Amino acid sequence: MTARHFLTLTDLSSDELSALLHRAIALKAQLRNGESYQPLKNRVLAMVFEKSSTRTRVSFEVGMAQFGGYAIFLSPRDTQLGRGEPIEDSARVLSSMADCIMVRTFEHEKIERFAEFSSVPVINGLTDEVHPCQLLADMQTYLEHRGEIRGKTVTWIGDGNNMCHSYMHAAQLLDFKLNIACPEGYDPGQEFVEATASHIEIMRDPVMACKDSDLIVTDVWASMGQEEEQARRETAFAPYQVTADLMNVASTDALFMHCLPAHRGEEVSAEVIDGSQSVVWDEAENRLHAQKALLEFLLVE
Repeated sequence: MTARHFLTLTDLSSDELSALLHRAIALKAQLRNGESYQPLKNRVLAMVFEKSSTRTRVSFEVGMAQFGGYAIFLSPRDTQLGRGEPIEDSARVLSSMADCIMVRTFEHEKIERFAEFSSVPVINGLTDEVHPCQLLADMQTYLEHRGEIRGKTVTWIGDGNNMCHSYMHAAQLLDFKLNIACPEGYDPGQEFVEATASHIEIMRDPVMACKDSDLIVTDVWASMGQEEEQARRETAFAPYQVTADLMNVASTDALFMHCLPAHRGEEVSAEVIDGSQSVVWDEAENRLHAQKALLEFLLVE
């Protein structure tokens, strides 16, 4: 049987995504109740990291441990991939030994090639194009705090980056409106715009984008690999900082999210990220529970 991969949110149907979010909440409650559940006993997750990580690594390692399995961390220094072994060869070898492979890398084409030659499920832990695991956590967090997101308005403020792209996929799958406020030259990719046009609107005015919104989301102005652009990006994005004034034009019960790490005083003010509307700590913890639901979905028949 062909392995089921999770490379983008669109690898799930709307119903599958919704069920997975509810399952994540159930698994979270089960853990907090002290119930042992180990469906992946003696199963192994190989984690290939070409990009550094805190939340992705810890959440997958802890999730596998709680499920009774094991996780192996592989950095570029630990594998022949880092010395030029073809992706196809590494995929064949790793998938002959591990039960699932999580890859966090730069070019999205790398993970697509990896999945093509893997005999076990491959999970996207982040690429330059999308960050689907983070969206599982974000959507779980909204569901926990405010209920179903269908019909709501979400505002993305900042770079049209991989997180923005995955929010665009989420808008389409879960049927919410996504306002994208970004400066000229930093729009999301055209293929994502075309694929999700019915659910998104690109705007230049962050105030208008936030008006009556139910959820405000942002990310760092310069992602990994863009550090040399920091000064130019600071100038372009300065009007797009999420402040208390922006939150005040949103719905009175609007939430604030950020995938972390955050730079207070740049993309978000300390007042907002540390304020009462911020759910970033629940959002970060939910990486664990959402990814456990994903692992169960992919590996438990």
